[in-house]
Amino acid sequence: MNDIIPVERIENRIFLIRGLKVMLDRDLAILYGVPTFVLNQAVKRNIERFPADFMFSLSREEILGISQFVISSGQTSLKYSKNVNAFTENGVAMLSSVLRSKRAIRVNIQIMRIFTRLRKVLSGHKELIDKINNLESKTDKNTADIQLIFDAIKKLLIIEAKPKRRIGFIGGGD
Repeated sequence: MNDIIPVERIENRIFLIRGLKVMLDRDLAILYGVPTFVLNQAVKRNIERFPADFMFSLSREEILGISQFVISSGQTSLKYSKNVNAFTENGVAMLSSVLRSKRAIRVNIQIMRIFTRLRKVLSGHKELIDKINNLESKTDKNTADIQLIFDAIKKLLIIEAKPKRRIGFIGGGD
């Protein structure tokens, strides 16, 4: 595959916010080779294409939370940004109809492939997690049964301590 941008560079810009995999407007703008305000202007001109499940603005707390682990790439630090838009997979797909440059189309295709690959990987993890949880519940049940068996064995092994009888001649006191 003749990638225009290294896959890792795109993967590192996908975040989990509000339980959704999203990309930030500033990261998408860098990937598309346009200033962030140009990307956001194009979105505003076509806002009917971006319902809440395609794009949403981050709260101040979310911006501050992300800024703790996002490395700024020469831009203003993320924590000082007044408005940051997050695009879901569908929002990123919709951007291709708003940004029409050849680079935007090629980058969009790459991003969509990465989102698809991430979904496959995560579904594989879900199956593995389900199997582990199933084994764990079986183990918990077996652990209780095994403990009952050990308790019963311990009860069988306990020998009551009886006073020992003395052997030999017991003399009377003269």
